[in-house]
Amino acid sequence: MDAGDGGVDANVLAELCYPVFELLFDPEGDFVADVERKLAEARMPDQVEMYVSLALAVGLLVGGGLWALGTLVGYGVFSLGLIAPESLSLGLPAPTPAVRTALRSLVVPTAVLLSGLIFGSIGFAVGFGGVVAVPYSRASSRKREINLLLADSVSFMYALSVGGLNQLEILRAMATAEDTYGEVSREFQSIVNETEYFGTDYRNAIRQQSMETPSDELSQFLADMLSIVNSGGDMEGFLKDKKEKHLRTSKQEREMTLETLELFGEMYMTLSLFPLLLIIILVIMGMMGEADDRLLYVTVYLLIPLVGIGFLVLVSTVKQDDPGDGFLQPDGGSERLRQTSKEGLFHFGLVEAFVGTFGVFDRIRDREGTHKTKEILAAPHLFLRENPLYTLALTVPAALALVGIAVAAGSAPTTFDGWVARPVWSAFVWVYVPLYIVLIPLGIFYEWHQRSRRAVTGKLSETLRKLSSANDTGQTLLESVRTVSETSTGKLAEEFEVIHAKVNYGMSLRDALVEFNNAYAVPRLARTVKLITEAQEASSQITDVLTTAAQASENQDDIERERKSRTRMQVAIIVMTYVTLLGVMAILQTQFIDVMGDLVSQGDGGGSAGGAGFGGGGGVDPDVLSLLFFHAVTIQAILSGFISGYIRDAELISGVKFAVILMSLALGVWIYVG
Repeated sequence: MDAGDGGVDANVLAELCYPVFELLFDPEGDFVADVERKLAEARMPDQVEMYVSLALAVGLLVGGGLWALGTLVGYGVFSLGLIAPESLSLGLPAPTPAVRTALRSLVVPTAVLLSGLIFGSIGFAVGFGGVVAVPYSRASSRKREINLLLADSVSFMYALSVGGLNQLEILRAMATAEDTYGEVSREFQSIVNETEYFGTDYRNAIRQQSMETPSDELSQFLADMLSIVNSGGDMEGFLKDKKEKHLRTSKQEREMTLETLELFGEMYMTLSLFPLLLIIILVIMGMMGEADDRLLYVTVYLLIPLVGIGFLVLVSTVKQDDPGDGFLQPDGGSERLRQTSKEGLFHFGLVEAFVGTFGVFDRIRDREGTHKTKEILAAPHLFLRENPLYTLALTVPAALALVGIAVAAGSAPTTFDGWVARPVWSAFVWVYVPLYIVLIPLGIFYEWHQRSRRAVTGKLSETLRKLSSANDTGQTLLESVRTVSETSTGKLAEEFEVIHAKVNYGMSLRDALVEFNNAYAVPRLARTVKLITEAQEASSQITDVLTTAAQASENQDDIERERKSRTRMQVAIIVMTYVTLLGVMAILQTQFIDVMGDLVSQGDGGGSAGGAGFGGGGGVDPDVLSLLFFHAVTIQAILSGFISGYIRDAELISGVKFAVILMSLALGVWIYVG
């Protein structure tokens, strides 16, 4: 949170607590200096003194609230008789009865005071620490994105240098490339803004930014660039060397990330088996009448989901995502490009620019809406391929309606006894059918969506090499595009043919390339198109630029192949771990529970199994355990599926197919054993 986000209230709180800040902290101390540096790295405009004062205010407010709650809780446990004062002692010697009585009278006030202090201290630590942690978190996030994009950013700057741009023009081009290079571009925006609006010499601006950036790699790059600028060295040669260095570094860092994911996969194999072992122990203890059956419910419905969700959070800290949304902004492009870039379900493209000018354009817009609706209804599968999440608008209501019909017809059990009597059927109606209805269409259209993107990016490196070779023969970039489209096959060749046709009909090559990119919105493709569009404006002979783009794309291909190879093994480990868990649970259900339940019942004199779950006098209800086991393997199947997809593609939705397969496996096994 920024101090300015809360408006006047946040400023007032910070001002009120400023004397407390002066009392507790040294403005020149290490802590304040560290927070100030993180505020700069996180690009938060707050003054460090006011920000820490605000953190103190939040800490005092939260701490005060929890202190009152803790005091109330401490008083309540005694007043309600939950804890007897006689059961507590201050631990002080009492030489006389009078002193003993006096000390006894202090037990309750002391306990209430300690309760308030503990709760208040926790509240202050959470409130103060939470606010102070914000710039650290944002700076860490920015550092990660900068390091991921730095290799491509240096390649972009090298391509611009090859195209003939000078140092200042390269800085400005990087500053305006925020749609592609994200946080790296924002670092260069600071340099350009310091130069243009504050009159700072760009050398000093580069030096200042090298000290404020959260990325050590970018800091070193800017420091090296400054030395080249000051010495009048060869900027193009410098950028070429840095490009090759950072491409190697990027590949090495991705390999380290994959090794970390391998470690996480092995950790998950151990962690996911822990609930299984706990369930076995609780079942055995329950048969002997020594366990509380509530622990089994906690294990199934709380511990298993927490382990899975915790592992997802752990993987998210090292996930291999591709920063950016893949869209290129139409800055400097035609009005047609600006409007078509906004086109979507509720935006009708170019006509939106003329609505309100004349009545005829309003009628055109209305008819365009009708045309778009007919187009979607005529080919809904194509629309859903481009927007897989829109399937939820159809499948979620359908799933809810189907469950409602089943309940109304009496086919879906609505009581716990009904669930226990028919564990497989109840879970099938309430869980499996709705999830199948929602997840199967979502998974199909998502995979189709990804396949259509891979059809373009799969031959990107090869196509860039062909473009470079054609351009090297003296052809212009447009002629090279035509040559490649005529001599190649596949989706990318078809798109190049469309680009060539658009330019022949009057569209600029830049607009045609941007429109092509935005139709697919792949971050990797966006960086390539950005590099080519910027370079081709300076010259149509950009062989070196195309070669650089091909090298960057080939580096990405190598990383992608390595990632798929490594993550395939992790997915196999997770799936096999789940299959092992499912097999053990099935054996436990068929070969252990019924036999042990009969033995325990015979040992108790032949009495029937306890009907209240398990643990009632050593009895075991096999139906309740079958229900809990089936729910356990179902929850584990869903979590393992989504974890597998997240590890493989850094997207949760990618795990839909794995979740459906593992759920189906669990359902098939339990139909047989349950």
